[in-house]
Amino acid sequence: MRTFNRIFAAVMGIILLVFAGSNFYIAVYAYTDGERQYRVEAKRLAEEIRDGVFTDLSGYPSIVRVEKLDGEAKAFWEGGREDYLIKEIGGEYYRFDYKAEPKGGRSRLFVLVNTVTAVLAAAVLLLLLFIKRNILLPFTRLSELPYELAKGNLTVPLEESRYRFFGRFLWGMDLLRESLEKHKEEELRFLKERKTICLSLSHDIKTPLQAIKLYAKALSKFNQSPEKNCEIAAKINEKADEIDGYIREITRTQKEDFFDLTVENGEFYLSEAIRKIETYYADKLDFLKTEFAVGAYTDCIVKGDLERVVEVLQNLMENAIKYGDGRRIHITFSDEEDCRMITVANSGDALSENEMPYIFDSFWRGSNVRNQSGSGLGLYICRCLLSKMDGEIFAAKREDGMAVTVLLRKPF
Repeated sequence: MRTFNRIFAAVMGIILLVFAGSNFYIAVYAYTDGERQYRVEAKRLAEEIRDGVFTDLSGYPSIVRVEKLDGEAKAFWEGGREDYLIKEIGGEYYRFDYKAEPKGGRSRLFVLVNTVTAVLAAAVLLLLLFIKRNILLPFTRLSELPYELAKGNLTVPLEESRYRFFGRFLWGMDLLRESLEKHKEEELRFLKERKTICLSLSHDIKTPLQAIKLYAKALSKFNQSPEKNCEIAAKINEKADEIDGYIREITRTQKEDFFDLTVENGEFYLSEAIRKIETYYADKLDFLKTEFAVGAYTDCIVKGDLERVVEVLQNLMENAIKYGDGRRIHITFSDEEDCRMITVANSGDALSENEMPYIFDSFWRGSNVRNQSGSGLGLYICRCLLSKMDGEIFAAKREDGMAVTVLLRKPF
């Protein structure tokens, strides 16, 4: 806003300078030539009279009349309303009557220039004030939204109706706020459930564990009969199995799907998804000097959620960019029975055979990640999404890189 205020002050200064300069020019220079034109013509006419070549006044628009004075005062003052000059030519005096510039000419030019300047100045100032009021001031207030959301303030108000220039921005920010709030609630619920389960299982484990300790103490301190020892050993084994069950429960809860991935299944044309991917990545990969090619395919209707399929393909493209060598990324297509296969292949270092079984596991990252940041959830989320769309995903190692294939089913 400070920058705009400086620009506003500069524009005001320029307008005032133009206003003052135009008026000064009109006052000092605009009529100079017009006011002195009669002097130039009178001088030329005097030379013609002196040389005896004067004929008429047709070539002198400013000179109205030329009269030789005979010395009488009456003749000296005659001439109506015109202004005049007296010149001596060959020892005789001549009166040159000339037309003065109309008195209203200067004032009319003043009015015209000042009116035009005022109108332009008002238009510029109104435009600047409009920009300030309807764009800059609202944007200054809206600029705090991302900061508040980053701090976790998810209840920050959004006045969408007031700023029509930022409708889509506010709509997107509101969706982001709702999404963050939803994820925050889910995270808190998830943590609460995990904490409750861990506390409950920890408490439940204590009971069989204490029993095992007592049975072990009995075996070590008391001389029991073989039958009694077998009975105690059986009890210890029973309690150990009980603890093993609790451990399996803990493991199961940790493996549960911790993403609420909603999918709106329907039908869409494959070209809709491919067009979005091609439009976005063509320029990006051209800038990165990466060869990018989308193979030929016949358009068809496939089942699933268009936006989720685009999300999956974007994830595969980003992985190809991050973990490939930047030389080549190709998208190819194939058919298998009632399915359409989409393969995203990139050149570069592939994973080892030992790593391939874990590529779709959550939080798993391969040896080819180098210094690239990531969470290890991308391909896991892709698999979850495709599973909800009755699709599948596969990964294969190639001689010069990696290839990941998405399987989408046709509705018929």
